[in-house]
Order: sequence, then structure tokens, then C-alpha cells
Amino acid sequence: MALRDRLNEQRGDPFGITSAAVALVDAHGVIRYWSAGAESLLGHPTADVLGESATSLLVSADSPASALAGARPVGDGWEALVTVRHRAGHPVELAVRACPLRAEQGSGWLAVACDVASSHRWDLDQAVVRGLLEDSPIGIAVLDGELRFQWVNRVLAAMEGLPYHNGADGPSAYLGPAPVPPAVDWQARQVLMWGQVTPALEHVTPPAGLARRNAQDHLRLRSSFPLRDLDGRTLGVCHTAVEFTAQDRARERLTLVNEAAQRIGTTLDLDRTVRELAEVLVPQVADFVAIDLFQGVLAARNLSPGPVTQGALLRAVHLSIRKEVPEAIIPMGDPSRYPPESPQRRCLTTGRSIRDPVLDTTTWWLAGDTERLTRLVRLGVHTHLVVPLRARGVTMGVVTLLRWDNPNPFDEDDLLLVEELVARAAVCVDNARRFVREHNAALALQTSLLPPDLPDHCAVEVAYRYLPTDAEAGVGGDWFDVIPLSGARVALVVGDVVGHGIHAAASMGRLRAAVQTLADLDLPPEELLAHLDDLVLRLADEAEAAADSPLVIGATCVYAVYDPISRKLSVARAGHPTPAVAHLSEPVELPDIPAGPPLGLGGLPFESAEIELEEGSVVALYTDGLIEASDRDVDVGFERLCFALAHPDRPLEEICDTMVRILLPDHPRDDVAFLIARTRALTPDRVASWVVPAEPRAVHEVREKAACQLAEWGLEDAAFTTELIVSELVTNAITYAGGPIGLRLIHERALICEVSDTSNTSPHLRRARSTDEGGRGLFLVAQVAQRWGTRYTATGKTIWAEQTLPGAGPR
Repeated sequence: MALRDRLNEQRGDPFGITSAAVALVDAHGVIRYWSAGAESLLGHPTADVLGESATSLLVSADSPASALAGARPVGDGWEALVTVRHRAGHPVELAVRACPLRAEQGSGWLAVACDVASSHRWDLDQAVVRGLLEDSPIGIAVLDGELRFQWVNRVLAAMEGLPYHNGADGPSAYLGPAPVPPAVDWQARQVLMWGQVTPALEHVTPPAGLARRNAQDHLRLRSSFPLRDLDGRTLGVCHTAVEFTAQDRARERLTLVNEAAQRIGTTLDLDRTVRELAEVLVPQVADFVAIDLFQGVLAARNLSPGPVTQGALLRAVHLSIRKEVPEAIIPMGDPSRYPPESPQRRCLTTGRSIRDPVLDTTTWWLAGDTERLTRLVRLGVHTHLVVPLRARGVTMGVVTLLRWDNPNPFDEDDLLLVEELVARAAVCVDNARRFVREHNAALALQTSLLPPDLPDHCAVEVAYRYLPTDAEAGVGGDWFDVIPLSGARVALVVGDVVGHGIHAAASMGRLRAAVQTLADLDLPPEELLAHLDDLVLRLADEAEAAADSPLVIGATCVYAVYDPISRKLSVARAGHPTPAVAHLSEPVELPDIPAGPPLGLGGLPFESAEIELEEGSVVALYTDGLIEASDRDVDVGFERLCFALAHPDRPLEEICDTMVRILLPDHPRDDVAFLIARTRALTPDRVASWVVPAEPRAVHEVREKAACQLAEWGLEDAAFTTELIVSELVTNAITYAGGPIGLRLIHERALICEVSDTSNTSPHLRRARSTDEGGRGLFLVAQVAQRWGTRYTATGKTIWAEQTLPGAGPR
């Protein structure tokens, strides 16, 4: 039975009164108390033994004197092995402990017994615990839940330089307060947090002043585990440490490989990775190391294997035991000018390591390199090792190691060790290179999917910023857009796809295209988001059906439509932060826009809200990365946003710079996109509207009114085309829809003609046959107008047609 099982069964000491057999014997040897444990152990019921002599339980051959002949004193009592008779008749050997009772307690003896096997197991367990804590070479400490030392044995106290006391509390019981060493504290915290911790191998630096090659490096293996009671409650942490001297080279190499696994490749930064390799090699393996990489590797451009001679070889990092690095001939970042016959060039050509155990003035490959020969001879470099940096079939560079302070030349064991370390680092370098390339590809894809430039619109003046995150977090799926709509209106959009990487960027492109298509239908903001939500659900279903396709989780979006005629902004949002509005004469407002669910949940409605704005107000739409910086609360982000928008009369580019400066850290952890728009208004003299009677004669009247209005605007050149459009659209409304009918002309950079009626049926463009009497009107409108379309309203529909005016730029 395992120790834990025995403890769970006995709840501790087998002589404990909660588990052992307990009897009370008076001064005359008569049994006065018999516990349930005694009844279970010997089978005698309580009623049968109470009042009986204790000697009646001994086997017939034993007298009380002979039964207790081997007793030994224990404290105030005694302990002995006694053979008694079981109720079934067979003898049972017991370990008995007894202590006398005082006269005021009735005199007699209190006896506690258990079977001999349990007593022997308990003694053995106690001997193991005492030996482990007091006599073994393992350092052991006990910390409570507050990570304070409660007990430290002599070995660990000596390791850590802690005080300890040899006294009544134990051979090595820690008594005085002392700070917990960082290594012990770190492991103990990990145990309390996660319940377990991986053993760590620690390299202990030799004392200062001792020559490195003559010192014995110490290794310390640390481990910690939780201390729990029998009910599973954590009482504290036990920390153990074993120290040994790394005398054999195999153990040193294993330690160095373990250290390299922990130190190399801690990030996906290529420069840092090669620096970590150099720090592992110097001074443990070499006195100097230089790492040269191909230019294509440093630029993270070319992934496919190719001739190693392509591209310049550049110095990525070098490190020496001397601070001034006198061995370095090539400055950092400069091309590595190695002669064709040098070991570096031969190593890159063959892909094999090269070891020169002896370097002197007769070394053949140094004959044509006077500068390098002079430098090496002056420093006393006696051995040279070159290893290719190669991973996944691609040679990315070369590593050069030198020795002069270490008197031992590189041998085969050193070569195998360095090749192992360089191979590990090469994988990390290749991972960093691939990650940078993927990040750049995702960034290029995302940038190409965003609008290259925002259109200049009569309704708003706009500015924007898109700030991709750092390489470690990966490119996100933020996007923004400004979409011209009919009736001189404009749509402002900002969205954010969940996730990072190239798939998020691709999903962003699909959603942006969908928003542009839906915006062309002139849907209200809440309806547009509902259709976009359906699209995200379909994309998720497609991705789930394809095992190798990344799942589209969802997105957030805010969609706003601004009308410069009514100066009203209609906004709906899907799980996105509310826009901010900077009024000219009031504080910055965060309007209460109904918060719809994120796109991709399905089944939940979206709502919109309408805000009336004065001309010159600034509206800011943004992604959550702008306000949710990791070092502050989101409320602080909103406060800073309001501060940045507090002066809407400033140039928009200046406002954008202010937002970036006060809202974003130097290295944001998420992509950030924001769009700010200053509203404009069309004055009443640029809009003309009429109510048209549903009578055929009204067509002539409104045509004349339109011509007069164009003359007032100075647009006589557009009169003929406008009269044709008005005539055909009004005629269609009178014929197929009925009243009331409205006509509106809008003069902005283009001339817009709108005819409204109460019908929900949209006309269709068709090509009439030569024998048809009708059907040519809408075809003619489409020929003379730049754009035309249908916009549905709550009371019917509006057919609109837009003409380009002479001298007007593109919308």
C-alpha cells in the first residue's frame, strides 16, 4: 500500500487514538474502557471485556511479567510488543504503548495498540522522512501560503546563505526571518498559481576573480511542489535543490544545450535571436563569435532555396569576451568580405563545418588576407571553427568561433556541440524570417484592400489613419471606407474583423466589398448591418464545412449615413464602439447609439439612431484598438479621445496627429483605424423641390420649372438633358405609381434629379422593340445620366439620376 493510501486510511500515526485500539486499565489490572478500534482489532465486544482482567487477553503461555519483558521506556510510559488472543482463538502480535494515569484521574494505565506491521511501516516512513530532511544532500525548504520560510534544512541554508539553528526544533529548523531568494520565490509562486512547476537547471557562476577555465562550474537543479493536507487543501510549498559540480564534459554540454533551449528564440525578432545565440556561445564555448547572414535573410524576403552566392553576406552580430571586441574586422551591418578560399566561403559552398585546430602564420587560407592574419596573430588566436547556419534546406549564413584565452583547441566534441546549438538557432532564425514575411504579406494584402485614397465629397471633409500593430501580434482586420450615396449623401464605415494574420486581412477585404455593394442599394444602416450579419454567418458555415479553411469568427462594424441637406447623421453599430461627435458650441459627445450584437451571432436585430449636426461638426469613427490600450482603463481612453476632439475647428490632419499622440502607445498591441469627418451643409438655394400633381399636363409644367431653376443656377447647358430626365421620370410616376409625386433638384458638384412616389415597385431598364409604343424612357435616362438608381423609403421610393457638370471633378 502506498504512503498516501495509508495516510488516507489511518489519517496519520497508527498509534493515534482516532485509528488505534485504545483500552483503559485500572490499578488492579481490570479493563475499564474498550474502544471500537480495539473491538475491531481483536474481535472482543466491549461488553465481554469490561470488568475483566487485562491478563485474560494474553496467550496462556505468557505471564504479565514475561509479556512485558521487552518493554522500553517512552517518555513517562513504555512501549512493547505483546501477543494477545483474538476472539477467534488465534494469537495477534501487537505494538503497545502505555502511559500511567495520575491518582486524581483514577490511577491505572491508558494503553494504545496497533498491529506490528502498521507500527513497522510507520517507523520506516518516519525514518525515510528524517533521513531525507536531515541527512540527505538535498536542500529542502518549506514555505507557507504567503511565501515565507517556515523551515529550511541545513543543506539548503548553506546553499542560499540562510541562518539555521540546531536545537530542539530539529537538527536544521529555520527560525529567523530572511528574504526568500528570487529563484525559490519564482518557483513557489508558479506552484501556488498553477499547482506544479517544471524543474529548472540553474548555472551558478564561479566566484569573481577565479579564472573561468580553472573554475568548477556549479549546477543547481531546483524543483517545487505544493504541500496539501489529507483533504487536499494547499498549506504551502516545498522547495528542493540539488547542487553538483559539472566536472565531466558531457554534463557541461547537456547544461549548455538546456540553457540554449531556454534562451534562444524567446521572440520572433530575427536580430534578437542571433544575439541570443552569440550570448550562449561566448564565453562558454568560444572567446569570440561572429554571425554573418545573407542580405535576403535579414530583409526576410526570399523563402525559396537558391544558390548561396546570391546576395551579400552581412555582419549580423559579433560578441567577444573583451568589451572593445578587437577581433572584429567587419563592422556591424557591413558586408562580410571573406576571401574565396576562406573557411567561411568554403563552408557556405559545401554546407559543412570546418575546424582549423591550429592557426599560425603558415595557415594557407590566410596567405592572401594580410589584415585578418595580422589581427589573429596579434591576439594569439590559436583555433578556428566555422559552422553553417542552415535550416529546412536553406543556408542562411555562417557562424565563426575563435579561441585564444581558452588554451584548449576546438575538438570533435566542441564541433558537435556547436553544430547542435547552431542548428537550434537556425530553426529559430528561419521561424522569425518566415513570420516577418507572413506579417509583411498580410500587411501588404490588408493595405491593398483598404482604399488607396478617400474620395473628395461635398458632404464631408475627411481624414484617416491606419496603424498596423507590431510583428508579434500580427496584422489585424481593421478597415474604413467613405462611400458616396445618392442624393448628395455619404456613408462612413469603420470595421474590425476578429483575429490577426493574413486570413483576417482576407476576411476584411470580403466584408469591405460587401459593405460597398450593400451601400449601393441605399439600404438604411440597420438593414445593411443585418445583411452583413447574414454574410458573416454564411462565411462561417463555409469555413466550418472546409476542414482546411480558417473559421471566420466574426467582426464589428459601425455604419453611418450623413445627409448634407437635412444635416442629419443616421448611425447603426454592430458590437462596435460608439462614434464621437465634436460640436462647435457644445462638449464632445459620445451619443447613445443602440449597441447591436457583433456580426456573426445571427438572430438579433440592429437599430439605428439619428443625430442632427451643425455644419462644421467633427464625427470620429474608430476601432477599439484606439481606446483599449493595455496600460489603461477603457474609460480613460474615452476621456483622451474627447480631449483630442475638443477643438473641431482645427485642421483634420492635426486632429489625427493629436489622437495618435495622446491615445496610442509607442507599440500598440492591436491594429488601429479611425476616420474623422467634418460635416458640410448644402444651403437651401442649392436645392429646389416641387409637388407634382398626378396629371399628364403637370409634366410640361415641372419641365418648365426645372428649366427656370437651371437658368437661375447658371446651368443652361444642362437644361435639355435635365428636361428629358424630368419628363421621363415624372411621366413614369404618373403612369405607374400615382400621387403624391415629388421632384427635387440638387446642385452640388453634380446635378441630381430625384422623383419620389408612393409605389414600392421599381422600374426596370429594357430595350424597346421598333414596334413598341413605350419602354424607351428609362433607357434614354440611362444614356444621358452618369448614374441612376432607386432608393426605397418608408413611404415609397425615389428614382434618381445624376449628371456630371462641366468643370466638376470626380465624386
